[in-house]
Amino acid sequence: MAKETSAKKWSGGMKSDSGGGAVYGLGFVGAVVYFIQTADGFWDGVWGIIQAILWPAFVVFKLLESFYG
Repeated sequence: MAKETSAKKWSGGMKSDSGGGAVYGLGFVGAVVYFIQTADGFWDGVWGIIQAILWPAFVVFKLLESFYG
């Protein structure tokens, strides 16, 4: 029997990674809808799309700030 390489052993494939992508995708769509609905103009809508892309970073920052700040 051939020895399994560490990359093959720990790769897991798409099956183990698909749940997180789905959650992020749903969160992204919801954030885009929210930020576009609350936008007052075109540039507010553009900024809303940027915020929708970066919302996980904002959430993590606020959580870490509340724990350590």
